[in-house]
Amino acid sequence: QQFSRMNSSGQTTNLKDMLQSKIDDLEKQVLSRVNSLEEGKFNPRNESEERGKIESTLTSLHQRITDLEKGQKDNRPPDRFQLTFPLRTNYMYAKVKKSLPEMYAFSVCMWMKSNASPGMGTPFSYAVPGQANELVLIEWGNNPMEILINDKVAKLPFVINDGKWHHICVTWTTRDGVWEAYQDGTQTGSGENLAPYHPIKPQGVLVLGQEQDTLGGGFDATQAFVGELAHFNVWDRKLSPGEVYSLATCSTRALAGNVIAWAEANIDIYGGATKWTFEACRQLN
Repeated sequence: QQFSRMNSSGQTTNLKDMLQSKIDDLEKQVLSRVNSLEEGKFNPRNESEERGKIESTLTSLHQRITDLEKGQKDNRPPDRFQLTFPLRTNYMYAKVKKSLPEMYAFSVCMWMKSNASPGMGTPFSYAVPGQANELVLIEWGNNPMEILINDKVAKLPFVINDGKWHHICVTWTTRDGVWEAYQDGTQTGSGENLAPYHPIKPQGVLVLGQEQDTLGGGFDATQAFVGELAHFNVWDRKLSPGEVYSLATCSTRALAGNVIAWAEANIDIYGGATKWTFEACRQLN
């Protein structure tokens, strides 16, 4: 019985790999079609029709993978998943279903993996009415990774663009705009005067994988995140170094975000982004 279980899970994995490689090929074709569209080889009406066809094809293919994963999914805890953004596009993203509240301090932590260049793009962006860059994490072009708060910028000392899983955290308090950056459980940098005395505003849109130029949209492919992302959690306070270390080492003491907790039910995906099973620390590289 155990052998047959192992056998069927092996078949599922092979099927999934085959489907995924088919999707990768299709996405390359799709990307070249999108590029032709953007070079103006079609008129605008055809362009939106083509884009619609492309996106629905991708969505149905990814639905097949989701169905294939159902067996695993039914058994997996709601936080054991990752998002994958395989291409630099202006239509592939995930959206967190709830907004951030007004916050006078925060900690944002996540696992991520990317070797995209130049720059891995935008792991997340939070826009509010009147301010598209309320809270953004971005690595664009050859710049270092940056955190933006109300359009003010701090450069972060992360070295993570190596195709391996890394755990990163950024903490901030409005008092004096003090920030700290942690990579793989260790503090790598800190500073102050980042948007001091500016509370993070509520009633916004929180997007994973794209930088917003308008509320919930205005995506630019050159700023899109390419790679994998998991365990995106947000707290309305500054985590202690010990709490950050617990998260990075998957300790049983690790907390879920009290503002945004990583759970499948909290996130919608669009444009061909996919969800896969993920176990932090077991899947390190």
